[in-house]
Amino acid sequence: MDEEDNAQWGLVHGFVLDGKGGAQAVARGQLDDLQLREGQSLWLHWDRSHPQTQSWLRRDSGLSEFACDLLLEENTRPRALPLANDELLLFLRGVNLNPGAEPEDMVSGRIFAESRRVISLRMRPLRATDELVELLQTGKGPKTASELILQLADYLTDKVEDLVTELSEQVDQQEERVDADERALPDHGLLLQIRRRAAGLRRFLSPQRDIYAQLTRSQLPWLAHEDGIYWNELNNRLLRYLEELELTRERIGLLLETENRRLDLRMNHIMFRFGIITCVFLPMSFVTGLLGINVGGIPGAENPYGFLIACLLMLLIGVGQWLLFRRLRWL
Repeated sequence: MDEEDNAQWGLVHGFVLDGKGGAQAVARGQLDDLQLREGQSLWLHWDRSHPQTQSWLRRDSGLSEFACDLLLEENTRPRALPLANDELLLFLRGVNLNPGAEPEDMVSGRIFAESRRVISLRMRPLRATDELVELLQTGKGPKTASELILQLADYLTDKVEDLVTELSEQVDQQEERVDADERALPDHGLLLQIRRRAAGLRRFLSPQRDIYAQLTRSQLPWLAHEDGIYWNELNNRLLRYLEELELTRERIGLLLETENRRLDLRMNHIMFRFGIITCVFLPMSFVTGLLGINVGGIPGAENPYGFLIACLLMLLIGVGQWLLFRRLRWL
């Protein structure tokens, strides 16, 4: 019943963290009179597209108009923005794992965080929040607001690794195919698609890595000092993924260059053979054309061996050309 009531108000998940890894679900109607006890924190996860979400955020959340405008703006990029009173706005991106969606069409998670409260918004479903809910329900979830945003970022980063690995394996298959058969050509369309996907991932992951580096050095008092180590690890993981994406793009460039080089060589061989054939038959065409003129009659027309002599002459020309091409190493 609480879930249905929450859905009507745009609240996807609402939990009071008990500070021990567990949480108690809360309904939208309980928020106005909710009082947190010592060690507890509040996590509210909203559907950004729901009109009731926008209404609650501006009227009842207690956030500044500036913060609400940023959380509700249509387009944004990954960034971390410290606010007054030790508050933090955090915009993260994750791989889109929804059915029928392109993974590189990344989903956005927008977070407002302070010492004992986290408000997150999404437009499309996030697997990361579902996994967090499962941990909280088993008593193994985050204990504080600091751990909550750290684990959310961790889950979003995990999904990136799977996609980066998939792209790398597809390039491996194309390289093996080309190495196994010198005449084989890589799948040009597939390589261009992989390069486009890699470029799309880099577009959002590069600034997100800077966010993790920024949070590693954050001076916010409610961000646990020991969490800085994990933010640094997330930073290093994203750096590795970015290097892997860059390497994937370089490998694709080499494969496409190999494809173009082989096509050029094949075309050069075809033109070379065509040129050789032309060189062989051009003198013969000249001879037959010369003998076919009607000025004073065809030479040797009265001689019964004239045709045989003409054939032997053209055969002699052909053999001479073959010997010349062999000497020039054209054949």
